[in-house]
Amino acid sequence: MSNTPANLRYTAEHEWVAAVNATTIRFGITDFAQAALGDIVFVTLPAIGMSLTAGEACGEVESTKSVSDIFAPVSGSVVAVNDSVETSPETLNSDPYGNGWIADVEVGDSEAALSDLLTADGYLAITSA
Repeated sequence: MSNTPANLRYTAEHEWVAAVNATTIRFGITDFAQAALGDIVFVTLPAIGMSLTAGEACGEVESTKSVSDIFAPVSGSVVAVNDSVETSPETLNSDPYGNGWIADVEVGDSEAALSDLLTADGYLAITSA
């Protein structure tokens, strides 16, 4: 069973989302996603300043098994990216909810942005089906 922290929100595309502050969210890929991908060897991050649309691809994760898109969990503007995962992509495997974060996105209202996403229970329901 994958690690699915109850304090985070999730997408059906296997991204986790957390509020950084009242106007910014942080996201990454879930433990379930990294386990399914296997050893991650390369990451393409969205660019700072990039305008994201919820549900659209904004980067890629390449593993020894496949290449998968990273989907924007919310709409907004990228204000920070985790450059360390480009140089150490295995961090997405070892610490997906900590040092393996992907990007911070300015959303205007974090609480409203999170309200449309899955709870941990909702995410577990789709990953265990």
